Amino acid sequence: MTQRVVECVPNFSEGRDLAKMRQITDAIESVRGVKLLDVDPGADTNRSVVTFVGDPDSVVEAAFRGIATAAKLIDMRRQTGAHPRMGACDVCPFIPVEGVSMDDCAELARRLGERVGRELEIPVYLYEHAASRPERRNLAVVRKGEYEGLEKKLQDPAWQPDFGPARFNPGFGALITGAREFLIAYNIDLNSTDKAQASDIAMELREKGRVARRVQTNAYYSSGKELRYAEASFPCGNCDFDGKYFEATEAHCRETHGYELRELLAANDIDAAKGVVGQRVYRAGLFRACKAIGWYVDAYKRAQISINLTNWRVTSARAVLEAARKLAAARGLVVTGSEIVGLVPFQALYQAGRAYLEDQGKRAAVPVMDVLQAAVLSMGLNDVARFELEKKVLGLPKAYAAGLMDMACRDLVDEVSRATPAPGGGSIAALAGSLGAALASMVANLTQGKAANETAEQQLLAAAEKAQRVKDAMVLAVDEDTFAFSAYMDARRLPAGTAEEQARRNAKMQDGLKLAVEVPLRTARLSYEAMEAAEMAMQHGNPNSITDAMVGFTIASAGVRGGIWNVLINLKDLSDAAFVAEMRPVCAKLLAQADALVARATTDGNARLDSMLPN
Repeated sequence: MTQRVVECVPNFSEGRDLAKMRQITDAIESVRGVKLLDVDPGADTNRSVVTFVGDPDSVVEAAFRGIATAAKLIDMRRQTGAHPRMGACDVCPFIPVEGVSMDDCAELARRLGERVGRELEIPVYLYEHAASRPERRNLAVVRKGEYEGLEKKLQDPAWQPDFGPARFNPGFGALITGAREFLIAYNIDLNSTDKAQASDIAMELREKGRVARRVQTNAYYSSGKELRYAEASFPCGNCDFDGKYFEATEAHCRETHGYELRELLAANDIDAAKGVVGQRVYRAGLFRACKAIGWYVDAYKRAQISINLTNWRVTSARAVLEAARKLAAARGLVVTGSEIVGLVPFQALYQAGRAYLEDQGKRAAVPVMDVLQAAVLSMGLNDVARFELEKKVLGLPKAYAAGLMDMACRDLVDEVSRATPAPGGGSIAALAGSLGAALASMVANLTQGKAANETAEQQLLAAAEKAQRVKDAMVLAVDEDTFAFSAYMDARRLPAGTAEEQARRNAKMQDGLKLAVEVPLRTARLSYEAMEAAEMAMQHGNPNSITDAMVGFTIASAGVRGGIWNVLINLKDLSDAAFVAEMRPVCAKLLAQADALVARATTDGNARLDSMLPN
């Protein structure tokens, strides 16, 4: 089951008084569902960067509490520091990590901004993806003039705040909030101590590129002759094209290389509108949303290519690493591994692992941790420092710590056997469904590259993907069924001495019963998907594994029946007649489908098995 995880990185204009910062982070941590990851104070900048994660609602609440506390503790009239700033909480971006979109995060920024403006009477500006108008996307533009120029800025009709009063708040200043992509700080390790060698590769990778040259005498680009624009000679920095006019070269770069020449020059501090004759020609780098430099790290005794991936969905760490490996080899160098500094979104690493497995000719429809380990090994993430998945990856699939599925098999069986109402049939039904899905995945993966034809191969791949998804969800459902029953039992224990208490108790009990219906119904539906995957694996999988697939759809059918039975037993106590009437035909239809699949697949499987036996 996918989690919904948002990262929030508020920057507070206080980096010297750590007691004040502790009060601010205490306010953030007071929100349940939020995890504080890092506090990075700077005395010279007089600024602290705070990083925390959680579900969307919790993160917005924590951000508000942190800002409200900062409003009480930080007085911008007395604040000085080297870093640009507009307010006590200068900027507060929301970053999608898992299960949320950039649009979702933009909406979170708007929610925060509206509340800060209304309750704290602080002017609020939106930037980046949440910006209310294009000219406010760039943080530097919004912050121009900083705190000292804010009072005058607020008098300009073009700079009315998005939320809050259009009047100066001398103690706080203004808040800037928005939504941006996750930045991955990523270093690539070389078998060299030469910073210049790392820098040469870095300039090939980074979006802003480098000064263009031609006629290199070796693999190092710096060995060539530097190019400059001249009258009637406007060379392309990425190939041998020479335009007689700047506009011709501009069109060539757009059509042939896919970049805007004026933007490339602007990134290198050249304004094409003022003329380019006499200016250096620039060669565009390989990757968008990629910043890179070379440096030497004494602690590691080697050079590194230090990279910031400002949008990993546009440019992945894997793509940059593989390009760096080729560039290094051309220079007689070896990439020994790489390093992720700080955190990495789950999907970024998971997609890399899937791609490496596919490159190896292996199926990527395997357990999530296997995919992540493939990424760790392939990218050499343990080269200079230990890479711990649980600490470094944001948004790992949900798991229940110390839950039923963390028990040894014998302990789980013993726990079920005890004279307690939970765990019971609902949890065991979910366990049965998860095992059926696991067997379906096993058979499908065993037949990789050995299917009868391409159509069968694709169907097995789809079956393996479905089975892994279902298996992961059902593993969670083992514990969720117990939690659902516990919620109902907790409601039953509520006081019922007065009419008001009785009404509240009854309402909570009905809510608990509906949850106790929804969870096993999901178990039944997922178990049916496991049955479908197992049947597909039986039809097209390795004949020697046919009985594994047959056990898969048979045990998964127990998950369907068990889930439905648990729905029905809880429906009898529900007072919502419309809900009960809606659920009964749903259960009947699903059970009929499962029975038909069992009959069909069992007949087919037995026939296939009989044909394999000697006469």
